[in-house]
Amino acid sequence: MDLDVVLLSRIQFALTIMFHYLFPPLTIGMGVVLVYLESMYFVTKEPVYETAAKFWTSLFAVSFAMGVATGIVMEFQFGTNWANYSRFVGDVFGSALAAEGVFAFFLESGFLAVLVFGWDKVSPIFHLFATCMVAMGSIFSSVWIIVANSWQQTPAGHRIVERVMNGQPYMRAEVADFWAVVFNPSTVIRLTHTLIGAFILGSFFIMSISAWYLLQRKHEEFARRSLVGALVFATLASILAAVTGHTNASMVARQQPAKLAAFEGHFVTGPADLSLAGIPDAEARELRMKVAVPGMLSWLVKGDTKAPVIGLDKIPREYWPPVAVPFFSYHLMVGLGMFFIGVTLSAWFLLWRGQLFTLRPFLWVVVVSVLGPFVANEAGWVSAEVGRQPWVVHPNVIRDAAGEPLLDAAGMVQYQLSEGLLTRRGVSPSVKGGEVLASIVLFSLIYGLLFWIWLYVLNDKIQKGPKPVVIQPGKPGGWLASTAGRTLHNESMSEAKDPGVSS
Repeated sequence: MDLDVVLLSRIQFALTIMFHYLFPPLTIGMGVVLVYLESMYFVTKEPVYETAAKFWTSLFAVSFAMGVATGIVMEFQFGTNWANYSRFVGDVFGSALAAEGVFAFFLESGFLAVLVFGWDKVSPIFHLFATCMVAMGSIFSSVWIIVANSWQQTPAGHRIVERVMNGQPYMRAEVADFWAVVFNPSTVIRLTHTLIGAFILGSFFIMSISAWYLLQRKHEEFARRSLVGALVFATLASILAAVTGHTNASMVARQQPAKLAAFEGHFVTGPADLSLAGIPDAEARELRMKVAVPGMLSWLVKGDTKAPVIGLDKIPREYWPPVAVPFFSYHLMVGLGMFFIGVTLSAWFLLWRGQLFTLRPFLWVVVVSVLGPFVANEAGWVSAEVGRQPWVVHPNVIRDAAGEPLLDAAGMVQYQLSEGLLTRRGVSPSVKGGEVLASIVLFSLIYGLLFWIWLYVLNDKIQKGPKPVVIQPGKPGGWLASTAGRTLHNESMSEAKDPGVSS
């Protein structure tokens, strides 16, 4: 039996990148909350904020290490499984990945040691500076990765040239304008939406653990401060996700009409409904069991409920994405986004009513809600990447003077095909299907072990809990520090009376 090397290589890359993508958004989101908590400690001198910053830093470090370990594997696959793709995009990707190493990774990793180990070795202001640098480094890292990926979605700032290797000619994309590559039509929009998704994940992660402590009646003052601090970021990010999601979808409608049509199960060009649910049938070219808001997609994209939106009928059939996967992943992401808004706004209402820290059913909702941002971030990646198929580098759409897609004599959307690269042409010619399948099995075993280790270490740290910082007699800090010290001291004393509660 012949194994499909293209499909298996795609599965392998999806497995490795989706596992890796559990960790960078988490550390990016946690980083901004760490800056907030440590800034509060620097301003107020309340030890509870120092306790919180130290505890969440320990969880941040574990997740950061996992992100580094799993990220290295992906870059090797560009050479092993996707040699033709690497040959085509190497000049563009090389510049973006080099920029990530120089401007982001060294910055983040250089200050990480100070963040984790420098609490008693550097001044408070320098430690806060190190925390800011680590948070900025994680964000800068995402900038250059998004630049490279967005160029695949909407190429710009390059030229296609013919080169010769071993006597064989091949086509290659080379940088003509570096800043045009960086600010290609989708970079800023996709970067903003990606970072907001990371902020949601990091905030909900901290909220979940804090809510669990409140349910267990452990470390309650620490949990209240952490929960409210993370809730601020979670609320703002959840609302902004809806705004940037709309902007992102509008960009996709202009740049990748086939992807938007797949997102919405929109098969026939014309006024478009906003689909809420359904089952896309690509063979029948219809959305079965459709639940939709009439004309809403046309209004969101073009400001007119009667305006036509390009459907899959205007896309050559060989360039259709697999409709079902992006349709369901996109709707899952959007549905979870609405859930995040509901949870965060409900939390503020309960805080106003004085019930947030005591209403146990809602606290359980917060505990389990952390799964939502993990799923939403993964679903967003799946919808963006599978929606781009069958292109590994998507060609630009040819437009008329008004900026609308230009149709050919058959009424089909025209592409600048020389700028694109089909996925099936990007694989390494020397790799066999059996080799890829064996690597998938081995990667699955190794990643399964790594995931178990990560959960074990996290659980161990969470079970032990934060170590309260108690103000010593005569230690400077003012009445705020003294009051907070007494609060934490009383909490630790009450926990000491209960042998079943960790201190």
